Amino acid sequence: MAGWCDLYYLDESGFAPTLPTGYTWARAGGRALVWDEPPQRRRLNVLGALAPDGAARRLVWTSSPGKVDSAAVLDFICRRVAELPAPPPELPAGYRRARPCVIVLDTASAHVSKAVTTALPALAAAGVTLYYLPPYSPELNRIENLWRQTKYQALPVRSYRSLDALRAAVEDALHDHANHLRDDTTNLLKAA
Repeated sequence: MAGWCDLYYLDESGFAPTLPTGYTWARAGGRALVWDEPPQRRRLNVLGALAPDGAARRLVWTSSPGKVDSAAVLDFICRRVAELPAPPPELPAGYRRARPCVIVLDTASAHVSKAVTTALPALAAAGVTLYYLPPYSPELNRIENLWRQTKYQALPVRSYRSLDALRAAVEDALHDHANHLRDDTTNLLKAA
């Protein structure tokens, strides 16, 4: 369809072994105790892209205990979000996506690194555009709501003893959200 594109909101979020506690319960007169796990080398970083609108609503992500760098961002954009056959410079000459893809992201250092900015012309030729938000405007990135909901509501356990337990809980929460997006899309298509 003319004028249509795949629109994604991309960002990363870090999850510590002990997540923020919004509230807790304790017996009257007692003190509430919450287990606290030290985060040293046990943070989970998740890079995600959300397409919240249209018939192609979806959520894709990747998680790692290490730092999210420009190579990880570029690979994620090319392979998981835009679903290109290869990242630049290995992209086949003349390749273009069937539908344009616009990816909205902030100006984090990994997003505006030399590796990413060098790939911009090849991405544009393939039909992928990176749209950078103004600095200090997280309210314009729709995936921020997903990160907040995941941290504060979708993870009922607030402290995880191992990185594997934290990763499993975050993955389950994101799978649930992705399934919810897919179910909503199916229901909308049936209603039409």
